[in-house]
Amino acid sequence: MSESLLTQPWLSWAMQIQAIAQNGLAYCKNVYDIERYEQLREIAAEMLSHKTEIPKEKIKTLFCNEVGYQTPKADTRAAIFKDDKILLVQEADGRWSLPGGWVDIFETIDSNTTKEVKEEAGLEVKTQFIIAIHSHHRHDNPVFPYSVFKTFVMCDLLGGEFTPNSETIASNYFALNALPELSKEKNSVEQIALCFEAYEYVKKQQIWQTQFD
Repeated sequence: MSESLLTQPWLSWAMQIQAIAQNGLAYCKNVYDIERYEQLREIAAEMLSHKTEIPKEKIKTLFCNEVGYQTPKADTRAAIFKDDKILLVQEADGRWSLPGGWVDIFETIDSNTTKEVKEEAGLEVKTQFIIAIHSHHRHDNPVFPYSVFKTFVMCDLLGGEFTPNSETIASNYFALNALPELSKEKNSVEQIALCFEAYEYVKKQQIWQTQFD
């Protein structure tokens, strides 16, 4: 469990209550038990709303709208290097991140990575290898009310150019010691540093060993 969950146990409790309720609703047939699981979901949403001051209905939309057995969400992030610098894209709020996003239905790690790079950075890339698969809560990221697996993928640049779009307003390459303000819910300094470490292995023609939690 990450430090953030250890210091904020209420979030862990709310997540566990929500998961128990969602899993129960997925398999339960008894009408009375269904009502109890729905009440548990309400309690989990109220806990989050009370602690975060986010309206309960918005919490329910983000946190309690899934059905079926609860599993972690999947996210991919592309590491693209040029002149020993890494590509970041800038969002409307001014913060920067590795291009990437949620894995859409029917997409794979490979196809989602290349799709997100094309959409956010306007570039064509070829995926090379997986740098790391991180559990969001085990790293220096802001807390989420659900579990996320982030896959960081090394990519070769094939071509293309950036144009502003609905998701990003700029792109640029940065050295590790000159990173801009990051969108930390998407990637941390620690994770970008890991991408640089993998890149150095590639430059030395060494084999990188994928890291995972």
